[in-house]
Amino acid sequence: MKSFTINDIKVGDSASTKKVFIEKDVLAFAKISTDFNPAHVDKEYPKKTIFKKQIVHGMLVGSLFSAIFGVQLPGLGSIYTKQSLKFIKPVYFGEEIEAKVIAKTINLERNRITFDCIAINQKGETVIIGEAEIMPPKEVVNHD
Repeated sequence: MKSFTINDIKVGDSASTKKVFIEKDVLAFAKISTDFNPAHVDKEYPKKTIFKKQIVHGMLVGSLFSAIFGVQLPGLGSIYTKQSLKFIKPVYFGEEIEAKVIAKTINLERNRITFDCIAINQKGETVIIGEAEIMPPKEVVNHD
């Protein structure tokens, strides 16, 4: 795990992570979040919707950004202060999603960094876009 202060990060710095979402992930997220929308957890219901099959919770996919901020960039000691997300395309079970964050603006006085957030599927299609504000640690955090 990494830890960077605001002085270590430059506009344009980026980090990413990938995950294949499977039914087990969606069912666990439904239990944790209490979001049992049948579009996510029922095999039959989605057949009657525009999606035609089960979809992954958008917020579950969006949580990949949190993983990046918490362990990669800025990493340990970071505090999430804002997040916007726009869901562009559905994510289906078995799709590999790559989430990426890119440093957009740096405010030294407030110790805040704004990041662009984008998630794409294995076909290169954008599924989520957004923006996050992060308060990086004041000093590097070491984790043994």
